Amino acid sequence: MDVSIIIVNYNTKKLTTECIQSIYHSNTSCQFEIILIDNNSTDGTVEAIRGTFPNIEVVANKDNVGFSKANNQAINLSKGRYILLLNSDTIVKNGTIDTMVQFMDKHEDIGASGCKVVLPDGSLDKACHRGFPTPAASFYYMSGLARRYPTIPRFNGYHLGHLNMNKTHEIDCLVGAFMLVRREAIVQVGLLDENFFMYGEDIDWCYRIKEVGWKIFYYPHVEIIHYKGASSRKKPFKIVYEFHRAMYLFHRKHYSKKYSFLVNTAVYAGIGLKLSVACLRNITKK
Repeated sequence: MDVSIIIVNYNTKKLTTECIQSIYHSNTSCQFEIILIDNNSTDGTVEAIRGTFPNIEVVANKDNVGFSKANNQAINLSKGRYILLLNSDTIVKNGTIDTMVQFMDKHEDIGASGCKVVLPDGSLDKACHRGFPTPAASFYYMSGLARRYPTIPRFNGYHLGHLNMNKTHEIDCLVGAFMLVRREAIVQVGLLDENFFMYGEDIDWCYRIKEVGWKIFYYPHVEIIHYKGASSRKKPFKIVYEFHRAMYLFHRKHYSKKYSFLVNTAVYAGIGLKLSVACLRNITKK
């Protein structure tokens, strides 16, 4: 088995069906399996997928266990040389999976790679091309300095926007919407950290993969479409909370011991302030 394609679903029956159809229509010649983990959807996804795609392994959870735990369930069932995390709200283009597998096969020092991820309007989903969220990188991004000085590397560590998005190059972290990971890397660093419910687990995984010496690459010559946030629109306050909680967890896990008390306090205060502002915006929208 070349690739185990893992899709986590939560009440996105139509999008999940279209995602799976796009895989089968993508002219993929390598041997693959699809494992769908459903997080207690109420829209009939499980019945629809089992009826339409009988060859797919479907696991129906009785609770919404989150993105990390659901992916780990599938990884433990998988047989592929590579694990592909694929969001349910994506469309795979022709040749994307084959090309990415071939790229990984040619570069045995790469632990994980990602293709170009584009939004429905054709623009780049910047989350597919990121640096690690150090306190400095986060500050330059949040303060607007990255937007004001897009060609200066110092100010663009968050999304690495100063690099050429049309050329293959090494980056820090990918997005879980499309993340092809070598099994040997997973064996070495372990599964996704289940403390992250649905954000930050991809950044944490990439951090651990790079920490032990594997490279992570962005390969822009094939792509997928990402209908971003489709499964997260159901519970906006939960989503807002988990997004900011992931920031806190990542900093505490990887950076808190590297920085002073004052820097850590500033980071946590900034996360709290950002969460408060985001919640207020949600309230005023209603």
